[in-house]
Amino acid sequence: MTQKPSNAFIGASWTALVTGMTGYLIGLWHAQMQLNEKGYYFTVLMYGLFSAVAVQKCVRDRLEGVPVTDIFYGISWFSTVLCLVLLAVGLWNATILPSEKGFYAFAFLLALFGAIAVQKNTRDSQNANKSNNGPSQVN
Repeated sequence: MTQKPSNAFIGASWTALVTGMTGYLIGLWHAQMQLNEKGYYFTVLMYGLFSAVAVQKCVRDRLEGVPVTDIFYGISWFSTVLCLVLLAVGLWNATILPSEKGFYAFAFLLALFGAIAVQKNTRDSQNANKSNNGPSQVN
């Protein structure tokens, strides 16, 4: 029996995702950086969101007995760690204020958490709907 997540948790998850992404992107928009630097940080954010969702899906699939290849599982984890390293190296070497560096780091982590939580809620909601509707009838 799969229980649907509460509306409060769904709202909090979406709020974390949107707040993290929006804060990160607004900061990037207003940053005094060259366009190639802004592109780097934008790509790290997008790649990070995708890889975090991939990790969540792989972990969940394995827990539910859905086959996931070791190579995809490994690449998903490697990608997530790589995004964190790329962000850390970029911020370490960036010529911005330490407060700005902290802002980007925490906005990034909030967005990753939000993406994972939204993916989890979406999957839990779909599973709850399937179990409430019962098996489908095919004529």
